[in-house]
Amino acid sequence: MIKIAPSILSADFSRLGEELAEIKTAGADYVHFDVMDGIFVPNISFGIPVLKSLRKCSDMFMDVHLMIDRPVRYVKAFCGAGADLVNVHVESDTQENLLLALETIRALGKKTAVTLKPGTPASAAEPYLPLVDMVLIMTVEPGFGGQSFMHDQLDKIRQIRRRMDEINPGCDLEVDGGITPETAPLALEAGANVLVAGSAVFGKPDRKAAVAALRVEI
Repeated sequence: MIKIAPSILSADFSRLGEELAEIKTAGADYVHFDVMDGIFVPNISFGIPVLKSLRKCSDMFMDVHLMIDRPVRYVKAFCGAGADLVNVHVESDTQENLLLALETIRALGKKTAVTLKPGTPASAAEPYLPLVDMVLIMTVEPGFGGQSFMHDQLDKIRQIRRRMDEINPGCDLEVDGGITPETAPLALEAGANVLVAGSAVFGKPDRKAAVAALRVEI
């Protein structure tokens, strides 16, 4: 099943509660919550207080993407603030600490995920595949919205899908970066089933049509 996860990085921050209500009505499955610390990526976005506030006004599935250094320090707090899924980057810490972070998230009853930057090989996800509910492949460099889709990441998506089917067939494969009605079919055909989109949803006046345009059956 194809799932659409609009990224609130592209939403109107003066009316986030209303924005979430609109994308839920439009048929979005998740809301993607990009957390940036200015260290792991060269930008700062928002964190635990914003997530906690949005959790009070929305029952949408919160897909929390931690683009932060040493996330093991904060996963418990994000779970407590209302995350439904917490996603950590394989490049953000040692394997030992990342495994501990995933164990902590799972022990708190939340779903787990790992993310790979464009320059990180597919093989880097393998140690985590038995332990996660989702893998996220970045098709732009993390840290900024509005970038163009990197077509050279399609082969990585295919590689990850093959290994997921062998090791953890129920695992979701998410793609984030430059997703539009033109690039969505490419990511889906390569094996993705969850699409993160920012301006392709929040930048459109008709949110329902925008979500529908991304939900393309291959």
